[in-house]
Amino acid sequence: MERLISMCKQRGFIYPSSEIYGGLNSCWDYGPLGAELKRNIKEAWWYANVQLRDDVVGADTSILMHPDVWRASGHLANFTDPLVDCKECKRRYRADHLETDVCPECGGELTEARQFNLMFKTFLGPVEDDAAVVYLRPETAQGIFVDFKLIQNATRQRVPFGIAQIGKSFRNEVSPGNFIFRSREFEQMELEFFVSHDDDDEWFRCWVDYRWKWYLSLGINPNKLRQRPHGEDELAHYAKACIDVEYEFPFGWQEIEGIAHRGTYDLSQHIEHSGKDLSYFDDLTGQRYVPIVIESSAGVDRTLLTFLVDAFHEEEERTVLKLHPRLAPYKVAVFPLQKKPALKELALKIKDELKYEWNVTYDETGSIGRRYRRQDEIGTPYCITVDFDSLEDGAVTIRDRDTMAQDRVSLDKVSAYLRERLTWKPEID
Repeated sequence: MERLISMCKQRGFIYPSSEIYGGLNSCWDYGPLGAELKRNIKEAWWYANVQLRDDVVGADTSILMHPDVWRASGHLANFTDPLVDCKECKRRYRADHLETDVCPECGGELTEARQFNLMFKTFLGPVEDDAAVVYLRPETAQGIFVDFKLIQNATRQRVPFGIAQIGKSFRNEVSPGNFIFRSREFEQMELEFFVSHDDDDEWFRCWVDYRWKWYLSLGINPNKLRQRPHGEDELAHYAKACIDVEYEFPFGWQEIEGIAHRGTYDLSQHIEHSGKDLSYFDDLTGQRYVPIVIESSAGVDRTLLTFLVDAFHEEEERTVLKLHPRLAPYKVAVFPLQKKPALKELALKIKDELKYEWNVTYDETGSIGRRYRRQDEIGTPYCITVDFDSLEDGAVTIRDRDTMAQDRVSLDKVSAYLRERLTWKPEID
């Protein structure tokens, strides 16, 4: 992890937030490559879960919501962690993360546990009083639930159907850590799938399989991935079942996504608290009912860390980030063999032609070997080198990141060569 974190900072993936002021605990900035990788992950999720499906539509709901939303959802009363303080060194811990009843830092005595609400509180408008209190959302799901009826009416979707959303959430975690795995500001990819009471178990299993295959389709090592069903003592009070997709990080097995059978809890709570009808009428059967929700909830930052850890390889002569081509920040790097005007002109022409299909970078600094190594380390799948023969035979050398094999390809076939290797068609049905 230390070497990966160092590479992320050096190469422009992830930096500590506000570093010139000493940083801010567990807050992170994404640099040029990190921003591209993050965008690619979100687009790959949206592509598989919305674009390829006829039964899912998208939404983008507000971060700030009416405080009664969180009262109805149970977050105001129940979204808490047990917090303890050391009486000696004053450090704070989550009580459920401690293996002993003394401070792990100094051995001091701990206070009694008290419940700490994880939602960030702020004020709407100029007056800071109780009537103006609002919260930064701790999850994106509630925006989907309160808009369920509006979206269903507007899209004329029939149950079963889903609503997907990607957006920022905030949790005032007591014990954030493990790089970007757990932080107070994060992004979620959530999908709420609304089903009837007749086939809920079948849909739950379908979504577990569908989401599992998504990770495998993007190259995650299956030996590092597992499904872990929640025990009875772990389930939320409203949940019938939940299965976590977990990955084996250097710091152990950790959840990267949860697929939950949430029953009718969410819509029923909002019906009760708002007084609005959020039921669904099936005009084929003449039945009216509150749909059951199957939820897929994944963290963008955790997913990004998963792909980074899984792709990070230190070989004898190079460090290589073997990201799936769909996720790689740059798909192609174009080099002139030397800084000769004719070579640079052709290399830049190739780059400009390819940029309309892929994110392409250009590099002319250092030896060709050093340039290859730089692109290997940031995960670029293919490098194109323009040499002196290119000026005569109209062909370039294309090098594969993972095998380091090289092909000589004529200029009129470069796009087709890359398209064949960079197009992602996930077989996850």
